[in-house]
Amino acid sequence: KFMLIAISFATTLAYGENLSGSFDGWRQVGNANWRIENGEFVADEGNGHLVTEKSFQDFRITAEFYVDAPTANSGIYFHITNVDQIRDTTAYEANINDERPDMEKSTGALVNHMAPSQYIATAGHWNSYDVTIAGDHIVIILNGVTTVDTHNTTHPDAGPISLQHLAGEVRFRNVVIEVL
Repeated sequence: KFMLIAISFATTLAYGENLSGSFDGWRQVGNANWRIENGEFVADEGNGHLVTEKSFQDFRITAEFYVDAPTANSGIYFHITNVDQIRDTTAYEANINDERPDMEKSTGALVNHMAPSQYIATAGHWNSYDVTIAGDHIVIILNGVTTVDTHNTTHPDAGPISLQHLAGEVRFRNVVIEVL
């Protein structure tokens, strides 16, 4: 049994709140210029995160993302310990960064924990992320390919989720969180 929390701009409700077309349910941290365009979260300047106001333990998040260039840098962070200092050392990160020199931190990686099973270029087109965490089991699926399947207990067993902007143009749409 699970509870569906949709943070999708298409239709739906999260805990009874309509999040369509607004930042309700999210907190902005940092100076990224997050905005909403055509129902998508968009940022192209600054460094920052959109952080869920709620914490999650066991969940599945699916999202579509677009980055404009291989040098763009973004990611989905989860089990965040301190929302005012979000880093890949204080949370798990499913990375988005095609031009990392080390595979351990390239797109599809669980940064600092597991390199992706294969390199998948994501710049210039829409992509899908499907991240599931149940207990210590973490699975990352990028464009239908399982890039990470591991067990890890480095970070707390619950915390907020964030969408990051660090470099380039980053867009997220159809963000859905399912509580498992």
